[in-house]
Amino acid sequence: MKAHLFLWALLVFWGCSQKNTEEVVESNSKLDSIQEWVSVAKKGKELSLDDRQYYLEKAQISASELPNDTIRIEQLSSISLAYKSLKDSLNFRKTNSHVLKMAEEAKLFKDLGNSHWDLAHFLESYAVLDSAFYHYKKALTYFEKSPTDEFIESRGIILYNMARIQDSYKDYLGAETTITAALEIFDELEDQERIHNCYNVLGVIANGMGDQTKALEFYAKAGDYLNNFDSPKKKKMIWTNKNNIASLYMNMEDFERAKKSYQLLVQDKDFKEEYPQMYIKAISSLAYTILKVDGDFEKAEQLLNEARNLSYQNDELYNLARANQFYAELMVAKGDTSQAIVIAKESREIAKETFNNDRTLDVLKFLANIDNKNAVTYFNEYEQLNKTIQEEERTKRNKFARISWETDQIIEANQILVEEKQAWIGAVMGLLLFGIAALVIVTLYISNSRLKFKQQQQESNQEIYNLMLSQQGKFEEGKQLEQKRISEELHDGILGEMLGIRLILTGLNEREDPASVEQRAQLIEKLRGVEEEIRTISHELNNSSYEKFHNFIVSLEDLIQGIQESSGIACSFSYDHEISWDNLLGDIKINAYRIVQESLKNCVKHAKSKHVSIAFQGVDDKLKLTIMDDGVGFDMNRGKKGIGLKNIISRTKKIKGDLNIESKKGKGTTISVIIPAKYIQSDAMLNTKTVNA
Repeated sequence: MKAHLFLWALLVFWGCSQKNTEEVVESNSKLDSIQEWVSVAKKGKELSLDDRQYYLEKAQISASELPNDTIRIEQLSSISLAYKSLKDSLNFRKTNSHVLKMAEEAKLFKDLGNSHWDLAHFLESYAVLDSAFYHYKKALTYFEKSPTDEFIESRGIILYNMARIQDSYKDYLGAETTITAALEIFDELEDQERIHNCYNVLGVIANGMGDQTKALEFYAKAGDYLNNFDSPKKKKMIWTNKNNIASLYMNMEDFERAKKSYQLLVQDKDFKEEYPQMYIKAISSLAYTILKVDGDFEKAEQLLNEARNLSYQNDELYNLARANQFYAELMVAKGDTSQAIVIAKESREIAKETFNNDRTLDVLKFLANIDNKNAVTYFNEYEQLNKTIQEEERTKRNKFARISWETDQIIEANQILVEEKQAWIGAVMGLLLFGIAALVIVTLYISNSRLKFKQQQQESNQEIYNLMLSQQGKFEEGKQLEQKRISEELHDGILGEMLGIRLILTGLNEREDPASVEQRAQLIEKLRGVEEEIRTISHELNNSSYEKFHNFIVSLEDLIQGIQESSGIACSFSYDHEISWDNLLGDIKINAYRIVQESLKNCVKHAKSKHVSIAFQGVDDKLKLTIMDDGVGFDMNRGKKGIGLKNIISRTKKIKGDLNIESKKGKGTTISVIIPAKYIQSDAMLNTKTVNA
């Protein structure tokens, strides 16, 4: 009978396993098909638009049937972007709205942030800037909810786009605050290209606020960063930077320096061919400066005619309005006022057609000065347009402020809900602890009544009772400390080990020799170790991570050896051989280990070191840990510290140590930690054992 039951259970288990395996295979096959259809729709330029939309519809139907919420939302998000690339705005909006709804229900902040970002970029491309700003703000809010630095770059890009929109509506103070926040992020990431872009926008904002001196400083800084990176867009960035500086001189009416700057710019042979839009603007401005500085009518007219012809050829009506305005001023200088009026009117009509309000205002002011008969009409039109523009800009600025305020209110409301939830949890836990304490007291009272005749057992029970009371008082404090330790263990332990494994696997990815196969097997075993460590950390208030270091020095040697193999950095490790390292307190061992691990991780990710030396020595009744690298170093005066450096500081404080960091740009970094410690030491002379890991 038992044999039959066992056989039946085995068949049921086998059937369930087979079913699960089939479902996984089917899901993976469907996922591959979805990705293939999306790729065909995006890259199949030889196909008709209807055919490409057909593939996306197939992908959308299959994606909606995927069982996993996260994977389903990710695939639908990629499909919505594919619709966007096909300029199918209807299906993009429809799919994006569906993704937003599902992500909101599932509380997937990453997908909510990405979907709002996609929608904001779409609206910005259609010049719906106020709505684009709203969705950029929503995306930023969701990315800021992430407890890690995973979305720090995305936050910087979104802030940059928001600042550009604010500048376009002349919300200069808001734009300056936003772009400064973006600059701080890109400076921390050392993203030279985006730092250049931020300084460029700061120059535009300063110019808009009338501070041309500050604008020149920002443009100069932007130009300095152009030498620090390579990009396919670098030539255009250089031309744009030079044009911005020349335009600024022109706005300052420093026509001499403006002329020299424009002459240097148009001398570049590739400029006209590769950037005709800016070339037209540059030669128009150059003609104007020649007119102002040299009074050379012939040269100025030649350049303006070239700019006008190129504007017609390239359908650059926006720049044509500018060239016509300068040409009209040239006609006035030559004494042909009637022709100047005709050309200025053409400029005004083109400016209106291209919604160039600033140009329209300039031309109206110019016409009012040269056409005395209609001066009042032009002046009234100028006043009406200027008033309308100011009201629209004020409305937009108020709307941006309202969006920011409403978003902050939502964040504040969510924070209140979280605090209320925590308060309820605390109250429930307090009641539970009170009930447990009451139960313990009652139980002990009954036990003490029964144990009046058992003196020996009474003493034992009394000791247990006192221990329980002592632990109750420390429960909350221990819980908070354990939560902080778990956070640091995840960052310093798991991430550090997985970084090393990832770097080694990247190098072994294309190699199939036996040594590589064996090494991959070892790394897989190491991943199992990481899995075990994650499991260990997940058990609340578990102290087994501390007990893992049964051989402290071997653990350090393994760590240093792994970093050396994964990164190619030469590492050396020395320690006092006569110190009984395994008899150190658990807190000292785990925190010293994590300090070394975090420091080596910084050497790999940031310092670009070629050699790192680690020394662990005994000094009187203290321990001295020194980590020295020959990397690029960093500026000690920088106010903001990364999470790695903060963890080193936190761990040093935990063991009541003294931390000293010395670093200079290009001179490497030295980290010294003095640790008060009690350890067993033999009477023999202290020797130093050096291990080249």
